[in-house]
Amino acid sequence: MSEEIPPEGGHPQPQSTQSPSQAQSKSQPGSSSSSGPTSASQSSSGSGTLSSVDTIPVTLSSVPEEPEPQPWGRLLPMAPGFRSLDCFEDQYLFGRDSQCNYVLNDPNELRSKKFRIYSKKHFRVYREGSEVFVEDFSNNGTFVDGLRIGKDMKLPLVNNAVISLAEQRNKVFVFIDLMSDHQSSLPKELQEKYLLTRRIGTGVCGEVKLAFERSSCRKFAVKIINKKNFQSEGTATRNAQTEIEILQRVDHPCLIKTEDFYQTEDSYYIVLELMEGGELFHRVKSHQLHESVTKLYFYQMLKAVQYLHSKGIIHRDLKPENILLSSQDDVCLIKVTDFNQSRILEETLLMRTLCGTPSYLAPEVFTQASTTGYSLAVDAWSLGVLLFVCLCGYPPFHESFGRSITEQIIDGEFTMVPSKWRHVSDQAKDVVRKLLVVDPSRRMTIEEALQHPWLQDGVMVQTAHRLMFPSYDDAAAATPEAGSAVRRKRDGDEGDEEHPAKRSQAPPPAPV
Repeated sequence: MSEEIPPEGGHPQPQSTQSPSQAQSKSQPGSSSSSGPTSASQSSSGSGTLSSVDTIPVTLSSVPEEPEPQPWGRLLPMAPGFRSLDCFEDQYLFGRDSQCNYVLNDPNELRSKKFRIYSKKHFRVYREGSEVFVEDFSNNGTFVDGLRIGKDMKLPLVNNAVISLAEQRNKVFVFIDLMSDHQSSLPKELQEKYLLTRRIGTGVCGEVKLAFERSSCRKFAVKIINKKNFQSEGTATRNAQTEIEILQRVDHPCLIKTEDFYQTEDSYYIVLELMEGGELFHRVKSHQLHESVTKLYFYQMLKAVQYLHSKGIIHRDLKPENILLSSQDDVCLIKVTDFNQSRILEETLLMRTLCGTPSYLAPEVFTQASTTGYSLAVDAWSLGVLLFVCLCGYPPFHESFGRSITEQIIDGEFTMVPSKWRHVSDQAKDVVRKLLVVDPSRRMTIEEALQHPWLQDGVMVQTAHRLMFPSYDDAAAATPEAGSAVRRKRDGDEGDEEHPAKRSQAPPPAPV
């Protein structure tokens, strides 16, 4: 429906929107036009008004109605005198003070003494992203599902959680999370200990979700492996059990640690420590890493893989997506994760399975997997590809280079584009070239890489030690005696029997 704009302070008046050429054609005898919608309010007479043929009304575009805001949560009362609250804002403060968003009083009995037990500012409910928390400001306590939060502490708030005030038995609200996924399919033990929230990662076998430990509000990552993503449940079971076995037997600061394990008929749930910095893949994609930062990360990768190999474990899927960062800072601890493709090797066993991510696979995986097999050297090649990507920002093997990725890898054919490598040191380039050697017997080993001149950087090694062994550095700073003990442990002294993992990975003493 057309709508005409009225002149200021008057009734709607028809206005001509003709172009000069249209106006000229109208003045010519015999000309006519049938274009333009007809308005019932316009006269077709010649009494000084423009006919509908002469007028094209100005149409206002319809403004779409904004959707009604929807609450993200609801607090339902469980005791007399309390009211329900739909949560639209990001936070709500509860207390007796009149300035609170929700005043704790009885509207039907304003001077009731039963509300005196609550603090003027008792607690607040707030959300950060998709997570909801309750923070306690009171002296006499706020409880979530019977667990006392503690003054100035917080706990996650999950669907159907009960909030009690002052006393554990004084149940006041039940929280309904109107935005959360249904969690009834999770194992009961997992639900009781952790609150699973948003998805923070995906993989071939499933997804990774952020989780909060209910008792402490500590963050964790829960890897969910869906058995249906495998061709057979037997394959799913074997892969999951292998990953769990590896996670349980490794103990190294640059390898992800497992906290808990649960399973249902459909899925496995592996609770892992959370790395706040995310994947190295996203870091490299967002900006070019400085060579000194790359060196720090690569040193830690080498130490992690060296430790795995010392335990007879081959990773087989080293890539930027499987390197996690502890923080958003460039100088940070890294951890190798995702052992789904890993295998625990017997002394004489050679892998004969074609697996891993194609761009990072070693040549012998394609040429020898079905015959003589391959072994630990495949991880050295993958680290070479990783180093290449970190130093220049593009992969050494890619379809855009003309030939298939497989052909490029088998021939060891890669190009260092001058504009991308101009600021990279010759020593760093040498490490790349010696790792990306087609013949595994001539390829630089992990131990040889650690001894390469590029990695004999005292400042970098010292930084890595501080990140990998912070408790050692704290002890060294405390007393000279403790410092000497730390140095003995770093040297692999026999007094480190209680930490076999750290002993096998003990870094050389940091340069003075």
